[in-house]
Amino acid sequence: MRQILVTAAVIEKDGKVLLAKRMKGTHREGRWEFPGGRVEIGENPRDTIKREIREELGIDIEVKEIFEISSHVYEDDDKQVILIAFKCEFKGGDIDKKEVADYAWVKIEDMDGYDVVEADLIFVEKLKNRK
Repeated sequence: MRQILVTAAVIEKDGKVLLAKRMKGTHREGRWEFPGGRVEIGENPRDTIKREIREELGIDIEVKEIFEISSHVYEDDDKQVILIAFKCEFKGGDIDKKEVADYAWVKIEDMDGYDVVEADLIFVEKLKNRK
């Protein structure tokens, strides 16, 4: 079984959270996730998330504190994903679907209407349960 380290951005703006839809031909294609990507060897996860958001969506963010950590085994793909989600602040730019099929700014109470990938569900629950 492979183990990979991945980052995700929890970007909130105007009471909504940014979700990205996975592209056709990718693992879990067509499903929603918090945008981010794989940490390269020698790369700091904080740098990873900034790079990935720029590459996938063309926007700039400021990385804040760790929001939550998730670990999920995808047995159908023989891998374990360890996912570090960072709270991030939107700093600017116009979203461009460079490496995502779609994106949506979603109200937290509406997140159940999105088919979010398994590894990200802990982040959805944390958002919904915070006071």
